[in-house]
Amino acid sequence: TLSYKTVSANAKTVNKQWVVVDAQGEILGRLSSKIAMIIRGKHKPEFTPNVDCGDNVIVINADKVKLTGNKFSEKQYVSYTGYPGGQKFISPKELMAKHPTRV
Repeated sequence: TLSYKTVSANAKTVNKQWVVVDAQGEILGRLSSKIAMIIRGKHKPEFTPNVDCGDNVIVINADKVKLTGNKFSEKQYVSYTGYPGGQKFISPKELMAKHPTRV
């Protein structure tokens, strides 16, 4: 007889691996979606939502990622310190010049 039981992963059965992703020439949003899927573990057949079954990701050439359209100069990243007047805006162009890995 065939048994079609659902296999749920747990902390003991999870096999976490290191994945190296090359970001050179990739579009930022699409690459982020792929990386998020790998970190969450949704690419694995034994994916279980309540268990950390995702892999660890290393991104190389992060400074060579592409943004489509005019987003490189017009998009704004917003950060807030929590204090009055502590809201800061920075464009991807300025962020690439200071910290290329944070984009």
